[in-house]
Amino acid sequence: MSVQPASAVDTHRDRFKLTFAPLDLAEVYALADAPANGAVVVMSGMVRDNTQGRPVSYLEYQAYNPMAIAVFEQIEQQARQQWPNVTRLVVHHRTGRLQIGEISVLVGVGCPHRREAFEACQFAIDTLKHNAPIWKKEHWADGASSWVSIGDCER
Repeated sequence: MSVQPASAVDTHRDRFKLTFAPLDLAEVYALADAPANGAVVVMSGMVRDNTQGRPVSYLEYQAYNPMAIAVFEQIEQQARQQWPNVTRLVVHHRTGRLQIGEISVLVGVGCPHRREAFEACQFAIDTLKHNAPIWKKEHWADGASSWVSIGDCER
């Protein structure tokens, strides 16, 4: 797979995305990269095999897409206010059924310095988990299931 330069692919539609398709780590990295960057931090959230020790079989994600994209945009604006040197911020989130080990969310942040990249990335994922209209349904090994607001998820 060839990765295009960030300047060739940096569009709003590419940077903020909700999709049924598997997420691409290299794509998010490329979208977060820019010539002014000294650091690109990418956080990858994955489906784990348990929740608080209870075995999980798989997860389902649903989102209210227009509002979620608006929240992603707000996160970028807030991050740029707190860390003015953020060059790029990317959020891609999956919807639908995800198996153990699949990536559910990718957040990428490019900055001139690593500290601000790490801080802005942590801010972005924490804010997304508490503000975005995205819900997950946990399906446990015993056959039970339950919907959980992302805001109720552990950090």
